[in-house]
Amino acid sequence: MINIDILKQSPHSKSQEDIIREYQADAEKGLTSEEAVLRLDALGRNTISHEEKQSLWVIFLSQFNNALVYMLIIAAGLSFFFKEWLDGSAILVVILINAIIGFYMEYQAERSMEALKKLSMLPAKVIRNGITTEINAEELVPGDLLFLEAGDMVPADGRIFRPSQLQVDEAALTGESIPVEKKKAKVDEGTTLAERTNMLYKGTFVTKGNTRCIITGTGMLTELGKIASLVQSAEQAATPLEKKLEQFSKKLIKITVVLVVIIFLVGILNGQKFVEMLVTSIALAVAAIPEGLPIVATLALAQGMLKMAKHNVIVKKLSAVETLGGTNVICTDKTGTLTQNKIEVNLILTPSGKYDVSNSKKADTNEESFQQIIWASVLCNTASLGKEGKETGDPLEVGLLKFVQQQGSNIESLRRDNPLVKEEPFSSDTKIMATMHRTKDGQRVYAKGASEELINRCNRITDQSGEHEFNANLKATWLSESEKLAASGLRVIAAGSKISADENNLSTDLVFLGLMGMIDPPREEVFTAVQECKSAGIKVVMITGDHPSTAQNIARKLGIIEDDKQAVMNGKDMSDYQHLTEEEKDRWINTAVFARVNPKQKLDLVSVLQDRKYIVGMTGDGVNDAPALKKSDIGIAMGLRGTQVAQEVADMVLKDDSFSSIVLAVRQGRIIFDNIRKFVIFLLSCNMSELFVIALASVLNLHFQLFPLQILYINIITDVLPALALGVTAGSASIMKQPPRNTEEPIIDHKRWTAMIYYSVVITITTLSAVFISHYTTHKTETWNPELCNNILFFTLIISQLFHVFNMSSSGSGNFFKNEVFTNKYVWYATVVSFVLLFLSYQVTIVRKALDIYPMTAEDWLIVFGMSFVSLVLIQISKTFKIVSQ
Repeated sequence: MINIDILKQSPHSKSQEDIIREYQADAEKGLTSEEAVLRLDALGRNTISHEEKQSLWVIFLSQFNNALVYMLIIAAGLSFFFKEWLDGSAILVVILINAIIGFYMEYQAERSMEALKKLSMLPAKVIRNGITTEINAEELVPGDLLFLEAGDMVPADGRIFRPSQLQVDEAALTGESIPVEKKKAKVDEGTTLAERTNMLYKGTFVTKGNTRCIITGTGMLTELGKIASLVQSAEQAATPLEKKLEQFSKKLIKITVVLVVIIFLVGILNGQKFVEMLVTSIALAVAAIPEGLPIVATLALAQGMLKMAKHNVIVKKLSAVETLGGTNVICTDKTGTLTQNKIEVNLILTPSGKYDVSNSKKADTNEESFQQIIWASVLCNTASLGKEGKETGDPLEVGLLKFVQQQGSNIESLRRDNPLVKEEPFSSDTKIMATMHRTKDGQRVYAKGASEELINRCNRITDQSGEHEFNANLKATWLSESEKLAASGLRVIAAGSKISADENNLSTDLVFLGLMGMIDPPREEVFTAVQECKSAGIKVVMITGDHPSTAQNIARKLGIIEDDKQAVMNGKDMSDYQHLTEEEKDRWINTAVFARVNPKQKLDLVSVLQDRKYIVGMTGDGVNDAPALKKSDIGIAMGLRGTQVAQEVADMVLKDDSFSSIVLAVRQGRIIFDNIRKFVIFLLSCNMSELFVIALASVLNLHFQLFPLQILYINIITDVLPALALGVTAGSASIMKQPPRNTEEPIIDHKRWTAMIYYSVVITITTLSAVFISHYTTHKTETWNPELCNNILFFTLIISQLFHVFNMSSSGSGNFFKNEVFTNKYVWYATVVSFVLLFLSYQVTIVRKALDIYPMTAEDWLIVFGMSFVSLVLIQISKTFKIVSQ
């Protein structure tokens, strides 16, 4: 077992041999699986320690730690003091029930958040038992042999072995914005962190090259962990939605306190008992203030995010859900997101002929340029076709290898007989890749890339008459051919070659070999998704590195543009953001397709859109896309082909890389916010109706009034299950036909405040009317029966509120019996359970006594249900004729 003291020393000042010996590591085969398990048990997981999780008991006891519960306890104490034993006991039971409900919701919210964290775990490529495998980065241990390449986050501290053109961005740790070149040689022990060129540190990321490294520190023993241990753990910042709910609750508390004080004073002036009015006021305050709103909202957000995860969308931040609902521009990559990312070579065009190789056709030719294109496709290529159909590498390069196989060439033997000498990797700036190989004819260079870029780097061409100058006229002709192929929907690249021993200029003075036309079919579901975006007021912008004609053809097929008259903006025509005129910004805003765009221009496009107050969603997969993803309002990383860096800075990750998943996420984001708004409106309109009923009964000095325990019981019956059921509503059919929501608008705007007050007034009037109708039509007595009147008031208010849940459908959601609330099975479950609890309150003796419930005639029950139904009908009529809307 490794000596734990070694982990506290300075690995940067040791030789590689010392590292291998002291960490009991193996630079070739890595640790054994058994040794890794032992070290994980002894040294712990590779995580930065946070505050300890609250125990279940702490969560439960915290439900009693608020001012409203203290007030209820005082009310119970007063009841016991005046020997109202049943009332006092009942209040304590209510406190316990509320605590259990609060505990359950908070526990569920915490479990949901834990599940979301597990979905976004960072993977690491580790070599154990001589085999490279991908594991959860939390399972890394000191001594592990790790493989990292461009785009990977560094998951733990490690000493570098075998670096190849390695550069690392250490800005997160040192503040240095320029990537650092890394080497394997040891450095002095006193070397500062920023100058330890032989080390990799947790939290940084690889921008270029690749390396192996031996892990020297994990968890709190990393440099990042040491910094974290010096800083007190900060609470997670509240999301904008939580802040809005908190502000909203504070306003509501102030309004409620004023109304409760008025009701209390009016009751005293009307001769009511002081203690009775005090307990009533406390009960009313508890019932009226929806203290659990933030936790219910968090639960709805987390559950919605888990639902998205089932549809291949991992949302990493709660705040992103709210922003999704307001997104009005989606900037998306073409390859793999709008298309299937299954690239096939369809056509080869050489100076000597045109060859149709679609549908796996084999070209019957021995032409030299065609054969050289086959060699270029294999040798200037980093992809591989593994056993059992396992493909690794860029889909375009995989497509080239499949084309070579179809032509009958052996990929392995070509690579074995022509070993790699030097490589110039593809970059978004040059748009060309070049490799040098040792062949039987000497050192030979092969290159492939964007046709316009590679053609301009060629100065010779070979056809039937031999090799000769590739002059400007010939270049123009071939560029025109490339345009024609691109306009037909093919993705076009060019290939070149030369015999040269110059390792410094691989991609210049090439001999032009020809063009390769490839097809990447659009995803079938994308056209419908684009149309859904348009109906939802969301603009779709396609961004690609492809040729403008190819981009235009795909955009037209997908419905992003209507016809070929709509201009495509070429990256070479885009000025730097700092030099853009307002007229140029207008052109950018009005363009739906951008071609030959580099990552810097993506970032500029986001800035231009945000300047005009658009809420921008941006997709990306590479290291260079990270700035644009971070700058956008919603950064969307690709899960299949995206780098870890892109996934780390993004707000959400698409596990299937599909555009339709983005649209699903926007739809779900709208639904989640709409559901939160639904249960806020429901809770408040119910609570306000209670306030209005009690206030009117007090102010008018009526012969009847609700009792404190009845108020609390109404709160338990109507505020919990129906509200939670509304939180999982599937969403209105019209939700994607509405314009994007302004993210600055409050949860409850003026229109919805008006609707809430209207709903409360209707429920109040019908509830009070039920009492008067019973007294003047059914019983027709001169003296009032306070007990009966109280019971009719109590039951009518509860049933009206239970019926009221069906008023929560969105305006414009159509047929009452087919809207999203009526068809929500959870609303029906909640309603049925609430009615069962109501029935039990009438049948169970001890509950009946506690709630002061007395037997009622069939006529009275008919009035209760009738007037409750009237409140539902009146509100539905008002919504139908747009007197109110939500």
